[in-house]
Amino acid sequence: MRIKLDENLPVALADALAGLGHDTETVHREGLSGKPDVLVWEAAQRENRFLITQDLDFSDTRRFRPRTHHGILVVRLAKPGRLALYQRVVDLFSTEDVGAWVGSFVVATDRKLRVRRGR
Repeated sequence: MRIKLDENLPVALADALAGLGHDTETVHREGLSGKPDVLVWEAAQRENRFLITQDLDFSDTRRFRPRTHHGILVVRLAKPGRLALYQRVVDLFSTEDVGAWVGSFVVATDRKLRVRRGR
C-alpha cells in the first residue's frame, strides 16, 4: 500500500510500515509540515496514497466519501502519545487486511476499528 503519514503521527512509523512492505512517505519529509490540510490532501491524492492522520478535519465522510479517494485512516486514541500511536498503527497494519481499506474511510480507536467502504 502507498501511505502518507500526516504530521501528527510519529515519523518513526514510516520505517515501521516500510518494514511491513508499504511504500510510506511523511508530510514532514515532503516539507508539508504546517501547510493547510488541503495541500496535504492534494498531495496524498496526487501520489495515490492512503492518508493516516489524527486530524478530525479529515473525518467528515460527506466531504471525504469512501471510494472518492485513496483512503483515510483517522486514529483516535484516549491517550495519543507517540508510543501509543506507533503501536496501534503497527498492530493494525500487522494484523488487518489493510489492502482492503484502499478507497475506504477507517477510524481506529484503542479497542475498535470501523471501516466504511462506501457503495
